[in-house]
Amino acid sequence: MSTSISLSELADRKEGKNLYSYQKGAINKIFKSFEEAPEDYHLLYQLPTGGGKTVIFSEIVRQYLKHHKKKVLVMTHRIELCRQTSGMLTEFGVENKVVNSKANLDDQAQYSCFVAMVETLNNRLNEDKLDISDIGLVIIDEAHYNSFTKLFKFFEKSFILGVTATPLSSNIKLPMKDNYDELIVGESIESLIENEFLAKAEVYSYNVGLTSLVVGANGDYTVKSSEDLYTNNDMLSKLLQAYEERAKGKKTLIFNNGINTSLHVYDTFRIAGYPVAHLDNTNTKKERKKILKWFKETPDAILTSVSILTTGFDEPTVDAIILNRATKSLTLYYQMIGRGSRILKNKSKFTVLDLGNNLHRFGPWGADLDWHRIFRSPNFYLDGILADEEIEENFRYEMPDDLREAFAKSEDVYFDIKKTYIAAVRAGESSKVVLERSIEHHAKICVENSEDLWDALDLAKQLGDDIDYRIHRYTKCISKSTFNFVEWLKDDYRKKLRAYLRSNFDEVYLKVHGKPPED
Repeated sequence: MSTSISLSELADRKEGKNLYSYQKGAINKIFKSFEEAPEDYHLLYQLPTGGGKTVIFSEIVRQYLKHHKKKVLVMTHRIELCRQTSGMLTEFGVENKVVNSKANLDDQAQYSCFVAMVETLNNRLNEDKLDISDIGLVIIDEAHYNSFTKLFKFFEKSFILGVTATPLSSNIKLPMKDNYDELIVGESIESLIENEFLAKAEVYSYNVGLTSLVVGANGDYTVKSSEDLYTNNDMLSKLLQAYEERAKGKKTLIFNNGINTSLHVYDTFRIAGYPVAHLDNTNTKKERKKILKWFKETPDAILTSVSILTTGFDEPTVDAIILNRATKSLTLYYQMIGRGSRILKNKSKFTVLDLGNNLHRFGPWGADLDWHRIFRSPNFYLDGILADEEIEENFRYEMPDDLREAFAKSEDVYFDIKKTYIAAVRAGESSKVVLERSIEHHAKICVENSEDLWDALDLAKQLGDDIDYRIHRYTKCISKSTFNFVEWLKDDYRKKLRAYLRSNFDEVYLKVHGKPPED
């Protein structure tokens, strides 16, 4: 490209939208990078979801066509993105032709800009139905997907501009540095929030045991193992409880790994009386349009889905995001949370509930990531991500706020199973004393907050999550964790806690209250 765009030229533009200063700066950087580059130069541009990547490359297309006699091709990986991109280009005064499976290409000579989905384009090029001899610039949206690389052979004499929010390949065996010569990093999420271009995420993480999950050939957790975990009653109850604690009444988008999970979530919220809808890739276009219209118009709507709304979906009124799944994909993590980051007049922040330990795995959304280093050395970054076992080693059970209120008279409700186990082993004691001491601690906090035995027994019933947490920690210590053994231990613990309270209530009450219980 031989022409750099000046800010005055941008200001003089008659068509399209007004650009923010950081978008203008990005366009100048991109054109400058292309100025002296060879004709087959591949440039990658990173900008967070919500930063306006489509706006930026639409203006680049407009300016490129203004200063060059060659044509432009924009590639996307989803039909929704194809339509949105075409619409945005039209807003910028760029007449374009969508190359889909039904497109008639007899009039292709009349167009200087084409928008195509990768698979359709691949078929058309292999059938030699699209003339690409005059394509000077190829723009690739969501460039981290590897489906595009098979088309690079057709554009050996074109400038290629890839745009993405996360310059980390979806396939670890095909790093982006192998297909792009240079990375330009745009504004950070932190900067966009600070300057009021994006809303701030308030993230609440709920610890979940994920060691039953299986990693598939694509490097992420399999749908089957995810559904086995996320469709059980405990997880569905945890999800509903998390929603009621932090997101009740907010317009909420729930992401799941698997259609069956999403349907279970739909049933859970419907039975609880909340306005909820389910959406997946088996819905017809008509159904999808109707559901999304309902979601847009209903202030407290809940929409549960699989990953189809991670890209190409823009609903600024979303006020809460629930990650009801775990992922090993940094890109997916950023895309899911990014669906809530659109800013509105009365919206400067949004809520994120994480039920997949994703916050522990990747850090906060908008953390200061070194994208250049990730681009150059993706394996170094990926190798540094904590395994689920390591994450769970650092878990500490925290009572939900409403439950903690029921135990308000107790200073400390936490009991360190691992520390107690190590002390018992060093003292030559049986590992069984660990659970005995844990039961004594649970009994103590129940009695501290009770007037009589029946109050204490009622409080003991509410300690299910804490009991399960302690049992899981204990079985890790003794390296024995078959499903049946763990379930038996949980049940046995509950029975022994109730029995302990019945046998020792008066004695414990006297010890913690300094007086006997009233008759």
